[in-house]
Order: sequence, then structure tokens, then C-alpha cells
Amino acid sequence: MRAMVLHSPGQPLCLEERPDPDPGPGEVRLRVEACAVCRTDLHVVDGELPLPRLPIVPGHEIVGVVDRVGAGVDILHAGQRVGVPWLAHTCGHCGYCRLGRENLCDEPLFTGHGRDGGFATHVVADAAFCLPLDLPLDAVHVAPLLCAGLIGWRSLRMAGDEALNLGLYGFGAAAHLIAQVARHQGRRVYAFTRSGDEASQSFARSLGAVWAGGSEDPPPDQLDAAIIFAPVGALVPSALKAVRKGGRVVCGGIHMSDIPSFAYRLLWEERQLLSVANLTRADAAEFLRFAGHVPLHVETTTYQLDRANEALADLRAGRLQGAAVLVP
Repeated sequence: MRAMVLHSPGQPLCLEERPDPDPGPGEVRLRVEACAVCRTDLHVVDGELPLPRLPIVPGHEIVGVVDRVGAGVDILHAGQRVGVPWLAHTCGHCGYCRLGRENLCDEPLFTGHGRDGGFATHVVADAAFCLPLDLPLDAVHVAPLLCAGLIGWRSLRMAGDEALNLGLYGFGAAAHLIAQVARHQGRRVYAFTRSGDEASQSFARSLGAVWAGGSEDPPPDQLDAAIIFAPVGALVPSALKAVRKGGRVVCGGIHMSDIPSFAYRLLWEERQLLSVANLTRADAAEFLRFAGHVPLHVETTTYQLDRANEALADLRAGRLQGAAVLVP
């Protein structure tokens, strides 16, 4: 197999050949068809997230075909297409797991972080955390659904069903999907991008946003809720300023720069500031059912596996609309 491997944070990934891995009990091996590139991968590569092990193969938006099944696996079979998301394993016995909140497990493993991910031709995954896929999309266009879509879906649910005027801060892979979901649900989407990013603003309007502007611009209407996908802490007070009394601001990323101090009056009047942590398999099943019935336009730019560093650089610099996807 071939893999793009991180040996030291802040350094480029290295293309390596490795022996084909064998799945252990409860595991399956996949032949990777596509793996989307997520901003969390940037946080891993840039050293912004502590890593439990090195070297590590990043990548956690994986679409692959099962080509070997480990002992005791009867829920998947060879030749089946599945997805592998960020949540790779949970303990199953901590208080959070027992309450059905496995996204907050005390002893989790994450794909491309605590175990090798999908920037590779093959990957081994816990069969219980693989997601059977039956969507009318090819692998390239399914891959971004497995994190951008799933985390975006959880963020949208936390924004609340009553949030009809919805602001999306940072119009990248997650926002371009969730804007479409929100429009299908009858919400009005307001897109906030980097100041002067007319290409992203035009892209947002093409997907149904009723307004698009810079992240510091006041929207023409008060927002019921806002979701922040950009990892920029300074957007928190901006979003609080834009939401109505009793509104919510949801931080959808796993990492964000420090939030600057702000006047209490921005939080007063029962505004809420929430964060999203990881996902549950129930989230995944719910969103994939939705995506199977409501066609989503998934904007992608593809890269061969050995161009993973280029894909990361393009994402870091904001040169992409939609999602970058590696195709081994």
C-alpha cells in the first residue's frame, strides 16, 4: 500500500510504501476510493491538535470498499462500500457512552489522529464504526459528506428548528452543504466570508443564500442563529452581535483560535454560545438518510494521493470552493 504520512507536525507529509495491513478482530480493511481533506486535517498536520501517536496517516472522510474482513465481523462483507468518519472507536462503558453521547466518550479514538486514516490506498477500520453507503453519488462526491456534512448536520440541529434566519460564518466544505440542507428546510441562509471574497459570496448565492457578505458586515436582518465553521475566535463576538435576543451561536469546529474578550451585553438577553464535539453514529445515519432523499450539490476539487500536501496548502490558503478530495 501507499500512504501520505505525517512524521512531525508542521512538516510536509511523506509518500511511503508499507506492507498491506491486516484487519484484526472486529476490523475490516478497505481499498480507499476517495478521501476528502478536512480543516481538521490541517489542524493535525500543523500541530494545532495534540496527537496521541506519530507517525500518523491523516484523513477521516473516507469512502472505500471492504476487501478483507477480520475475525468476528458479520455486519459488513467483502465488496461492500462504506464510509469511515472522524469517530473511529469509543469505549462503550463511560457515562457518556451509556447515555448515548458517544461523541463525548472519555476514551475515544479518531480516524487520522489516533489511528491511521485515509490519505492512503488502504485503511483498517473498526467495523462497528463504518457507515454503510447507499447513495446515488460517486465516491469523490460522497467523501465530503462524512465530516463536512456530518458535523454540519449536527451543528444545524444544535442551531434549533426555530432558526429560520441562519448565518453561516466561513463558506467552505461544510457550509456549502449545510446551506443547501437549510434551504430545503425552508430557512433563509446568510453567508459570511472573508472580507472581499467575492468568489465565495457568489458561490453562496448560487446555492440559495439570500445574502452574502464579509464576516464583519452586519446582515440586513437579525439572525435567529449562526454557525461558525471558520476556526477564527474573533468571529464569536461578531456572530453574537448579529443574532437576536434568545438566539444561538454554534461553534462547529474542533479547533478555534482564542476568542477575544467582548462586552457582556453581546451575550445578555439569553443568547447562547454552544460548541459541537465530534459526532455520533446516530447523527451519521440520520444525515445519510437525508442525503439519500435530497440531492446535494457537492463541489469538489480532486488531487492524486501524492499531491496531498498541495491539497492541504490550497485549503489553508482559501483557494478552494467546496471540498478537496484525494483519489488514490
